[in-house]
Amino acid sequence: MNLQKTAILIFAQSAQKEAASKPFKNAAKVFTQLNKHTITTVKNSKLPYFHTTEEAQVGATFGERLTNAIQSVYDQGYDNVITIGNDTPHLQTHHILDTAKKLEKHSLILGPSKDGGFYLIGLHKSQFNPTTFLQLPWQTKTLVKELLNTYTEEIEQTHLLTTLEDIDIAIDIKTIIKELRTIGNRKLRQLLEAIISINRIINTKRNPFIEAFFQNLYYNKGSPISLLT
Repeated sequence: MNLQKTAILIFAQSAQKEAASKPFKNAAKVFTQLNKHTITTVKNSKLPYFHTTEEAQVGATFGERLTNAIQSVYDQGYDNVITIGNDTPHLQTHHILDTAKKLEKHSLILGPSKDGGFYLIGLHKSQFNPTTFLQLPWQTKTLVKELLNTYTEEIEQTHLLTTLEDIDIAIDIKTIIKELRTIGNRKLRQLLEAIISINRIINTKRNPFIEAFFQNLYYNKGSPISLLT
């Protein structure tokens, strides 16, 4: 497997920025650990990677910032770019390596999120069209569907990875409770377990004040990351 022309793009905001746009209890601590988990996962793949935070992102909208970041990696001479965010605790190194391997035969690899976005996208440079990317419905529930519709006619072989859960709001954490043991980062696992415990108390006592704290204030789908527009 020749991986010399494949690089990873971590397109992720800082923990403080994520906490500001995803306001649930201990969000900053959770995303601090998610960032560490993501970087460790990427380093274990042994592939070259670029980490683009909000400070280095260029563009007025999410679509522009992501498109520019991907283009910047291709400009470094790579043929394939695997883009991920930092909000998927069950993302593992084998997902990345599997993507890199499949990019030898496929031009588009998608790791769908359960909310309609994606936690990973692998794309060969021959299929990367900045104009097309800018027109996609970023930060919406129809993103994966539109990606597949857009590339179906151009790419004969598209591969979908396992669907995973990402974290946008506190209720998302509850949906991954059965799979917490598979999260290798102990501190991250403990933080998520604590939030789940708090939610259990909420569901038992039905305290309106506390419930409001965990409300989904708006739909925050920015996979693979930034929620600013």
